[in-house]
Amino acid sequence: MVKRSTALLLVLSALALAGCSQQGPAATAPERAAARPSHVLQVRVPEGTTREQLGAAYGAPVLMFDAAEGYAVLGLSAAQASGPGLRTLSLAGTPESNLGAFSAGMTATVQGRAIWLKGDLGSWTAEGRAIWLKGQYSLIPENTLNFQTIRLEQAHTLAPKLGQGIKVAVIDTGVDLEHPAFAGSLAPAEEWRDFYAGDNLPDEEGVLGEGGYGHGTGVAGIVLQVAPAATILPLRVLGPDGSGDVLTVAQAIDWASAKGAQIINLSLGSAERSAIVQDAIKRATERGALVVASAGNENRPAISYPAHDMVSGGAGERSLSVGSVTTGWLKSSFSNYSANLELVALGENVYTPGPDGLLVSWSGTSMATPMAAGGLALALSQGTDVPLKDLTKKMAEKAYDVYNNGLNAPYKDKLGKKGLLNLEAFLKDVVK
Repeated sequence: MVKRSTALLLVLSALALAGCSQQGPAATAPERAAARPSHVLQVRVPEGTTREQLGAAYGAPVLMFDAAEGYAVLGLSAAQASGPGLRTLSLAGTPESNLGAFSAGMTATVQGRAIWLKGDLGSWTAEGRAIWLKGQYSLIPENTLNFQTIRLEQAHTLAPKLGQGIKVAVIDTGVDLEHPAFAGSLAPAEEWRDFYAGDNLPDEEGVLGEGGYGHGTGVAGIVLQVAPAATILPLRVLGPDGSGDVLTVAQAIDWASAKGAQIINLSLGSAERSAIVQDAIKRATERGALVVASAGNENRPAISYPAHDMVSGGAGERSLSVGSVTTGWLKSSFSNYSANLELVALGENVYTPGPDGLLVSWSGTSMATPMAAGGLALALSQGTDVPLKDLTKKMAEKAYDVYNNGLNAPYKDKLGKKGLLNLEAFLKDVVK
């Protein structure tokens, strides 16, 4: 009897010959998610093989497929993933657990809430609007100290385009699409995608104060406070409990890149490395996107994935990992830390739009990460004197030193080589 691996190789060889005259179309829009597979498997696609042929050969649905890049991702049952045949297939990687592998990087619940009374926040982008008045952040006064610390007022002076023309993909729990904070600031509706529900309406779902509901809205709101004229591309991959799958995160990264997002914000993470997600990030950065990811909130001496792999140079080029400190520059009690961590920002009690027109406060490395994403948007909109591949590295290099005078001594060199986001120093170094 022919072994399964050998048989599959023969089948794929025959399929490749049969498909030479009919190149399979690359799937730019993922298939509607009628079911969530227990496991996912990335495989190589022989030249000329179509999606249908590959699915028939493996006996599994093909959920991601790109003939030009030569890869596909299959959905597997637990039984298929543990079967002996997959271990020896030369075209296949290693099956990965899919369900709930990623979670939003926030601590517990919303800290407080207040009715939004400041009118249409689309006016953030209006020409001539005063955001800073005598050193106070007038739009949301509660954030004044946070933004004074990262030198946001000076950054807005150095980058007066305020992120205009820069698209930031927020891959998260979705966004409250009707919140006044996002009026005039969202990408065209035809670019939206809800990978969790399998439709084109990435709206938040859930109850405020429970699970991850409001997390994506808050993250997007922080991006726009830092870069008021940027465009938000809302992509939903996490459910109301704040968890999501390997498959949806990878699909969203590919989608964001295909839709021209210059920056991708991943305020989420996993304790386990996903080769499928890392490969999606690599494709995005090679196409010119900058990717920022949160370090995680377990107070562990290891940061979560994909942030773990975002070290300057090599595979980490054009990407950045972000942890959290207090306004007193001390490591946040919840923030993970590691020699892999490149930067920290302010992630405690950050006020931002919440669902249903509210103003809410969140804490977590998730809140620190969009401060960095917004800072990158400021630089890109203004134009830079440094190569794109060096931009995230420069942001880390121009940070405040959080280790002076024994500060953060237990975490020396584990909160970034220098530490705290300094938007003024960064922009002075990189903008034209």
